[in-house]
Amino acid sequence: MKDIKVLGSGCRNCQTTAQLIEDVAKAKGVAIALEKVEALAEIVRYGVMSTPGVVIDGQVVHAGGIPDRKQVEGWFAPTV
Repeated sequence: MKDIKVLGSGCRNCQTTAQLIEDVAKAKGVAIALEKVEALAEIVRYGVMSTPGVVIDGQVVHAGGIPDRKQVEGWFAPTV
């Protein structure tokens, strides 16, 4: 299971990003634990200065703007 955090104020872009991640994970059959983080202090701890930010298993993989679907699909690609 992947631990995913969407960092942001809860704006439309943050909501869209969270929904996109949920949709892609479901389509790929990947189990995720999705958390929306809106506390500014916690967002800054990750070093994210523009939102939405995405953290997967403790690593920032995206910041600023809605990621495109291909990028999100890459986050769920099998690792070898």
